[in-house]
Amino acid sequence: KTRLTTMACVSMCSMDDPYVQIPDTVSYNHYFGWYGGDTSQNGPWFDEFHAKYPNIPIGCSEYGCEALNWHTSDPQQGDYTEEYQAYYHEELIKQFYTRKYMWATHVWNMFDFAADGRDEGGKHGVNQKGLVTMDRKLKKDAFYLYKAYWNKEDAFVHICGSRYVDRKGDTTEVKVYSNQTTVSLYVDGTLVETQDGSRIFRFAVPMTGEHEIVAKAGAEEDSIHIRKVEEANPDYVMGEIKDVINWFDDEPYKPECYSIKDKMSEIKASPKAGAILAELMAQAPGAESRGDVAESVKDNPNLVRMMGRMTLESMLGHMKDSITEEQVKGLNRMLQQIKKGE
Repeated sequence: KTRLTTMACVSMCSMDDPYVQIPDTVSYNHYFGWYGGDTSQNGPWFDEFHAKYPNIPIGCSEYGCEALNWHTSDPQQGDYTEEYQAYYHEELIKQFYTRKYMWATHVWNMFDFAADGRDEGGKHGVNQKGLVTMDRKLKKDAFYLYKAYWNKEDAFVHICGSRYVDRKGDTTEVKVYSNQTTVSLYVDGTLVETQDGSRIFRFAVPMTGEHEIVAKAGAEEDSIHIRKVEEANPDYVMGEIKDVINWFDDEPYKPECYSIKDKMSEIKASPKAGAILAELMAQAPGAESRGDVAESVKDNPNLVRMMGRMTLESMLGHMKDSITEEQVKGLNRMLQQIKKGE
């Protein structure tokens, strides 16, 4: 009688199902912002649960996204970059930190781990949602975000992007995590800016060539080396996603017509555009490569409403192993023939 019971529910379990109310406490495994939906949906889902069932302690038993040694200045859901993983956890921890009614949250996972049936991010047999690599040798940037939030005693500063050396463009964002309230950034020995803030610090750095970047917070400091390049390093990008997210660059675009940039719910509401979307979903291969979570989510009415807020482009990003850039362009050309409202 002195020991509380608890249960972990996956996303497709409705918060109104009777079995959710059996244990003393309950938690949900949610991956909004990775398998479907977007990061902003996590906090509101828990708000809805807490409003309906204020006497049931609610927590998050799993959340996370995968990251390998891919890099970008424009992180996108499903790109497997270290930068998107860091962004994802920034958004999630901020939402969870402000909801004091949550009894627990569990990052999935501390370490990458073996998962025989998985084929994710260009690497077989490994779940790469860890904040640290499976061999325990490399701490991903997101690891230091949690250190900034949770480590109250040992001062530290960390510059993100140490593995993102080659950068295209005249300026680049340098992001710093620290548990100190003041951070100074130096470029090639010259002070660029000092910021007062909390945990996450962002600096705009002009790019002219090779640069040594140093962040200082009190007696602590960290450094990275970056260089300006004219062409993006192809070794930083997995597969065809690099083309899909920028395909508008060489295609005409009619904003008065539907496109893959529109939300799935908006496309579905159109008889003509919705028929194209329905055919795409019917022809899409199974969700084996996305795991059993995605397989269950796709037909779940409780998540259809939330996933409707995704853009079609975002969903296609999760199908990158089975759809080519030309197929994406062809799909968009069909949508661009249909005026919004038809």
